[in-house]
Amino acid sequence: MKHTILPAILALAAATPVFAQSAGDWTLGLGFGYVSPKDDNGTLAGAAATVGDNTRPTITAEYFPWDNIGIELLAATPFKHSVSLAGAEVATVKHLPPTLSVVYHIPTAGKFTPFVGAGLNYTAFFSEKSPLGNLKLDDSVGLAVKAGVDFALSEKGALRTEVRWMDIDSDATLNGAAIGTAEIDPIVVGVSYVMKF
Repeated sequence: MKHTILPAILALAAATPVFAQSAGDWTLGLGFGYVSPKDDNGTLAGAAATVGDNTRPTITAEYFPWDNIGIELLAATPFKHSVSLAGAEVATVKHLPPTLSVVYHIPTAGKFTPFVGAGLNYTAFFSEKSPLGNLKLDDSVGLAVKAGVDFALSEKGALRTEVRWMDIDSDATLNGAAIGTAEIDPIVVGVSYVMKF
């Protein structure tokens, strides 16, 4: 029995698809991102602010100028968040968070390929709505880091799970008067299908 199990395991390992990236490759990822702002979102108009969670479709495009090192752009459909002051919802706001990162995919020669990355996030806020008046949130530029893993389904396709952290702070005004800074700094959890070209 022992003599048949080991060869079977070795044969299975040899048949395992590898989702490797070489210089010149492109990948396209389609999935969903869950944005969860940190618990303490600062003080606005003298009250503790809370920014709600949201999930939206995402898309990533990554080009590999070198083996295993890619330059990735994250885009998404607009996220919509509620804004509460002292526990009472006072506004809703939408944002787009394009993020450009340099990503290192750690070669393993197996089904699982972990990766880490860092870059810059630009968050554009729009469609602010509040019964309190004319609310505006300034756009934000900040650091973004990520880590995750690809699970190879074939040589050209993989299931990706990842976690990102983004430094997002936005100065807020109400009817033209400054009311504080929203400190959002979310964790973003993503799941996607990634195709290699």
